[in-house]
Amino acid sequence: MPRIAYVDGAYLPHADAAIHIEDRGNQFADAVYEVWAVRAGGLLDLPGHLKRLRRSLGELRIAVPMSDAALTLVLHEIVRCNRLRNGLIYLQISRGVAPRDHAFPTPAALPTVIITAKRTDLAAAEAKAARGIGVITLPDIRWGRRDIKTVSLLPNALAKQAAKEAGAGEAWMIDPDGTITEGSSSNAWIVTPDHVLVTRAASNSILNGITRLAVIDAASGEKLAFEERAFTRDEALAAKEAFVTSASAHVTSVVTIDGLKVGDGKPGPVAMGLRKAYLSAARQNSVALHHRAAGPLVARKAKRRIP
Repeated sequence: MPRIAYVDGAYLPHADAAIHIEDRGNQFADAVYEVWAVRAGGLLDLPGHLKRLRRSLGELRIAVPMSDAALTLVLHEIVRCNRLRNGLIYLQISRGVAPRDHAFPTPAALPTVIITAKRTDLAAAEAKAARGIGVITLPDIRWGRRDIKTVSLLPNALAKQAAKEAGAGEAWMIDPDGTITEGSSSNAWIVTPDHVLVTRAASNSILNGITRLAVIDAASGEKLAFEERAFTRDEALAAKEAFVTSASAHVTSVVTIDGLKVGDGKPGPVAMGLRKAYLSAARQNSVALHHRAAGPLVARKAKRRIP
């Protein structure tokens, strides 16, 4: 079955989906995005992603294009029409189409909404989690509002490419003060020698990951000691365990940093236990949401002013 995408109210073959050349997401990275993992046909952490999406839109003063209920129906329709069992859903909302000018358009443009889906290999993902990944460290050269999930990801892409060329799975970025902020597409965690779980506190310096928040809840259920604070590369290398969290990686152990072993160089019990606890809770919640939101949907094409 061909892949189906959603663009401004229309469901289209992925190969035919397109936006206007003067969309501000294309011209200025004036757009936000969210990514949902799909397991067994259900969207994981749906409410958290919707909440963060609204926050990102508000911080950039982009109009909310539809209600959470309507967007949930569209998301589930994309899952359904792509027959997606395990994969990822990508949503992007830009300020819309307007003649190229740095200032916001007046009158305001209609936001552009695009949604795509892709399958992932669940067996390969689980094998990767069982092996763990290596990370490299790089200076953090991103802008100062990393808490907003914008599509302005060039520094992240450069960091991910550097990791790939080094044979690593992720890059951890380091602030000028010497502390690790986060990964190029994930949050960073360690387990200290005295068995304390540590991740950087939410602020403008990092994206407050939805999986990050769910893992904090899981850690509470597992009765693990927990601290939100910054940590250095040296502290990470001295840790018993390290791992990353994200919608796509869930909880994945970090076994080397810059080629040096973390702990015994193997995925540790804390990370593996949190991965299991997170996925168990996320699957239970996604099933209920999936059943409530399922059903046919016919979307109308939005009328749009083209400059």
